[in-house]
Amino acid sequence: MDTNVFIQNFLLAIFILFLAVLIDLVLGEPSWRPPYTFHPTVWMNRLAEKLLPYFRNKNAAVEKLNGVFLALTVILVFVVPTYFLIKVVHSLLGILFYVPLAAIVLKTTFAIKLETDWAKAAAKQIQENDLSKAREIASMFSRRNTSNLTGPEVVSAIIESMAENLTDFKLSPFFYYALFGVPGAVAFRVINTLDGTVGFKDPEHMHIGWFSASLDTLANYVISRLSTILIVLSSFLLNENAHDAWRIAARDRRKIASINHGWPMAAMAGALQVKLKKPGYYTVGDEIEQLSTVHIYRALKIRNVSLVLFSLLLVLPILFCLGLLGFPPI
Repeated sequence: MDTNVFIQNFLLAIFILFLAVLIDLVLGEPSWRPPYTFHPTVWMNRLAEKLLPYFRNKNAAVEKLNGVFLALTVILVFVVPTYFLIKVVHSLLGILFYVPLAAIVLKTTFAIKLETDWAKAAAKQIQENDLSKAREIASMFSRRNTSNLTGPEVVSAIIESMAENLTDFKLSPFFYYALFGVPGAVAFRVINTLDGTVGFKDPEHMHIGWFSASLDTLANYVISRLSTILIVLSSFLLNENAHDAWRIAARDRRKIASINHGWPMAAMAGALQVKLKKPGYYTVGDEIEQLSTVHIYRALKIRNVSLVLFSLLLVLPILFCLGLLGFPPI
């Protein structure tokens, strides 16, 4: 492969990712609330919900099969147009239009600024003893009922969600972008959204949503474990408790129902030397320190360093190796 072409493709892929992160940090999320709903994740959710009745079936085996078709349909509806749109823009309009379009689409697959803003806002409300507002913010992070949570329980909910979202909304989109370009990141976002829409184990969703849930588990399986290693490394660099991050992850990961999310959540608890719990469901970590808003800021630092390490140690090498093999960014 021509060296100049390789360097151009490699740098282009890096620049698209850098620009996408910059857009996120400066502008945040597209509007996801009516009347101006521009966020693709909302569109994915709405499409899945609208199609859902057409794939329902009283026969459990048939509904399981329909669950496969439901997931594949929604994935294809978003991934195929993304691929051809970016391809056509690249071919007809050139790099000046292709790069910003690719970066904007890629940005919609991950979220950094929004989580940071919400976490800091919740910490501020707790410090000002406004628990009602802190609970309201926590409800945006977590599916749990936050109406009666204490201050430390709000802190726990936020840190747990940050650890979970490290994989779902940051590392995995970056990883699939590195492997398959922007359409790969979009495909992951659809899979993750489907899991949050139909991937439940209750009687209503256990058949129709099994495939979406399984896809999400598979897509995040390796990355969730890598995120644990990154939390350990980040803890070491930040003078947090790297030893306990690994020890608690190994000890407590199975206490959480998700075989993926238990790893980073338990690791974060160990790194911060706190006990994280969802009342009535699970408790991970040891209460060496009592939870306070300080731990939210420390968790944010661990998250940020983990993301940087992941980009440097995995994303860039993948882009480099694929470039050597002649796979340009899409």
